[in-house]
Amino acid sequence: MRALFSGSLSFGLINIPVNLYSGVNERGGISLDMLHKKDLSPIRYAKICKAEEKEIPYEEVVKGYEVQEGEYVVITDEDFAKIYPKRTKTIEIHYFIKEEEVNSVYFEKPYFLEPGKGTPKAYFLLADALKKSKKVGVVTYVMHTREHIGIVKPYGRGIILNQLRYESELRNFNEIELPIAKIDSKEMEMALKLINQLTEKFKPEKFKDTYAEMIQAIIDEKTKGKKVKAKKKEAPLRGVHDLMGKLKESLKSYPHPVKKAVSARKR
Repeated sequence: MRALFSGSLSFGLINIPVNLYSGVNERGGISLDMLHKKDLSPIRYAKICKAEEKEIPYEEVVKGYEVQEGEYVVITDEDFAKIYPKRTKTIEIHYFIKEEEVNSVYFEKPYFLEPGKGTPKAYFLLADALKKSKKVGVVTYVMHTREHIGIVKPYGRGIILNQLRYESELRNFNEIELPIAKIDSKEMEMALKLINQLTEKFKPEKFKDTYAEMIQAIIDEKTKGKKVKAKKKEAPLRGVHDLMGKLKESLKSYPHPVKKAVSARKR
């Protein structure tokens, strides 16, 4: 695994050397190439100059902002460096909060932080202090010429950085027109009972990327020259009319996880 950058995690007056790694597999389990349908030749993406109608090599491509039609201001890497001269390699902790204060809608991407060269004592001190305080650190850092906001938190024996979205990146939920519905007290009681009955600890390992598995199965079948059989289409979901009836059926159909485990041990 290759580090995206090596820098420091700033904690008060303490600078902790760290290496930052991506915590996700961006491409997923199956990677599909784009091909020309006629002869299955791989397709490559080219940067074409609109004025000259020819491909431009990467080293001749620059970034610019259109101030008015056809007129651009070029922004160079040196310009970005001037914006964040001292912060390009620093993850700065500004303050600490309880993690539940951050709504899940803000979470975007996880990164792993590894202790860098030198003594790892400060790294593990922060990791253990975060665990004991049950707090997370709110940080800012610069990556790919842009400043990001995130939180650092303990993960196993180490520390991870969860990149967050800015408030301005989220759309206003009030733009969606929600109808008004009157909730019956008995329906609410049944719904709460069903939620309680279906409550258990979150186990992410139970969920598998079935899409990747199904794509791999299709690849295997086609490699063997077999025709892929289509699965039966599921019936379209419809709105619930007899809400109370469906709640009662659900309570009968989904036994309580704890009771189910107890009965399984008895057998």
